[in-house]
Amino acid sequence: MSHPLPDSPEQRVLHPIPRRELERRWRAVRERMDELGIDALVMQNSNDWLGGYVKWFTDRPATNAYPRAVVFPREGRMVSVEQGPTGGIREVPPDDLIDPGVEKIVFTPSYASIHYTGTYDAELVQAELRRRGYKTVGLVGTACMYHDFCAHLKQTAGSVRFVDATDMVDHIKAIKSADEIEAIGRMAAMQDEVLQALARHIRPGMKDFEVAAYAQYAGQLRGSEQGLFIGSSSPAGRAAMYKPRHLQGREMREGDSFTLLIENNGPGGYYGELARTFVLGKASQELLDTMALLVEAQRHTLDHLKPGAMPADILAAHNAFMRARGMREETRLYAHGQGYDMVERPLIREDETMPIAAGMNIVVHPGHATPSVFTTVCDNYIIGADGPGECLHKTPKTIIEL
Repeated sequence: MSHPLPDSPEQRVLHPIPRRELERRWRAVRERMDELGIDALVMQNSNDWLGGYVKWFTDRPATNAYPRAVVFPREGRMVSVEQGPTGGIREVPPDDLIDPGVEKIVFTPSYASIHYTGTYDAELVQAELRRRGYKTVGLVGTACMYHDFCAHLKQTAGSVRFVDATDMVDHIKAIKSADEIEAIGRMAAMQDEVLQALARHIRPGMKDFEVAAYAQYAGQLRGSEQGLFIGSSSPAGRAAMYKPRHLQGREMREGDSFTLLIENNGPGGYYGELARTFVLGKASQELLDTMALLVEAQRHTLDHLKPGAMPADILAAHNAFMRARGMREETRLYAHGQGYDMVERPLIREDETMPIAAGMNIVVHPGHATPSVFTTVCDNYIIGADGPGECLHKTPKTIIEL
């Protein structure tokens, strides 16, 4: 049996998606491009929390606010524009494992914090569009693009006609293949293991940020690449709300509760969400009763997540359920799709037009807060032909007493 060389691409890429999956995506998009008369797509992302388009097309994410633009043609291989030396070009071989489907990468030293570099990436993309003679170009995810990039593309369009192709891509991207569902299952198992590790690690005297840092560490040792960990502790009788790292300085005491939301991606880059409340001692009856109601609320929403259902109707049913039990209506985003983006369509809210469909990865996380208590139940499900399958997370839907 042969083994990869010590410094080979096979060893460099942590968890590559199978080439067959990339080719499935490319084929599906190109069929729609052909129907709509679109010659090429242009996208730009700058992070791998809410910037999954470039990852979906190339299997390599954008990170750390550095822009990465991709030109995806109806025929031929892609071009990537990203941060690097002025005038830099890297030709990519057809069988490349790090940049599959990419013909070349062109570089420019542009930064969102340096205003006069704002058009550099757009100039390189525009030159590529003109060189290839594209007439109709679809923009994908303009809300993800830096303003100067998108504005400069349109201002210097010349004979190129730009159309919005985001909805076209979103409808394909939201339906997960068998390869993707398998990777999403690994993600959920990783998050379960992180929560189990936390249950063994949390103790009085730790500060909130130490718990979040340990969760991040435990996840990355299990193949996670990126994520957010928000939460906080509070003494008994006060709500332990979600808080970001700069508000995680409190030290925990015996009897405190701690609520943590784990929003990291798993091996291969797929996101999920898992949240539970820990108590350093015995949970109050109010907290236990609230959790029981939220488990019921989650199941109520799951019963409505059937192929063809409209998100506005699901939200209305959820709010009716909450009102009937004396709980607040949901005004935040309490359920949504996930994939390479932490938040992906469809959103379970009144303005979403994408219906539920088999193959979607949906997270459902109803929550309830009062001055004395806060908790939530948060888990991922794959939608099947008749509705959600089994919960991907195996962590019990309970308050975790330590």
